[in-house]
Amino acid sequence: MLPTNSLNQRQRLLAHLVEHHRITTIDARLKLDILHPAARVFELKALGYSIVSYRRTVDTGHGNRHKVAEYVLIF
Repeated sequence: MLPTNSLNQRQRLLAHLVEHHRITTIDARLKLDILHPAARVFELKALGYSIVSYRRTVDTGHGNRHKVAEYVLIF
């Protein structure tokens, strides 16, 4: 079981962004167990990380397409 406090969520999100450079809202929720990724991105930006967001349309895996954010870490 993953810790759900904001510090641990930020650490998981940052580790993913460093390794993979990007993540969508859907993937952050499903793969990292972060239910409100926008809040964690906001916190990381406040800590000085350069993260930009784009709107993408993705398949949710249930045959539906949704507009979601994709977050990209800028090095």
